[in-house]
Amino acid sequence: MEKNEMMVIFDSSSENESFARMVIAAFVSRIDPTLEELADIKTAVSEAVTNSIIHGYKDGKGDIRMHASIADRELFVEIEDEGVGIEDIQRAMEPMYTTRPDLDRSGMGFAFMEAFMDGLEVVSEPGKGTLVKMTKKMGAI
Repeated sequence: MEKNEMMVIFDSSSENESFARMVIAAFVSRIDPTLEELADIKTAVSEAVTNSIIHGYKDGKGDIRMHASIADRELFVEIEDEGVGIEDIQRAMEPMYTTRPDLDRSGMGFAFMEAFMDGLEVVSEPGKGTLVKMTKKMGAI
C-alpha cells in the first residue's frame, strides 16, 4: 500500500481558510477524485479551519496544523489548533449550536463535516485546543 502525506502549518487568519482549501484540493488531485468528492473535502476542511479561527482562537492568533495522508484511495485529514478548546463536544456538534451568535454563525460546521466526510472525530480539551479528524474513501458508493 502506497501512502502519501503532508503537513502544513499556517496562521489563524481568515484569509488562510481559502489557502487550506487549495492545499487539500491539490493534495488529493493525484488520486483523481470526482468533482463532488473534491467539493465535499474542500467544504469539510474549510469548516474545520473556520472553526479553529473563529471559535478556537476567537479574536486572537495562533497556529493551525493541517495533516493529511492518502492510502488505498482513503483520505485522512486532521485540523488542529491550540485554542480555547471545547467544553462539551457533544453539544458543540449539535446542528444550530454556536458559541459565537454575535458573529451570525449558523452552528452547522460539524454537521457539514459529518455530512460531507465518511468519518469525523473531535478531540478537545478546554484551554488546550481541538483536533478534528476526518476520513473520506474515494470512489465510495
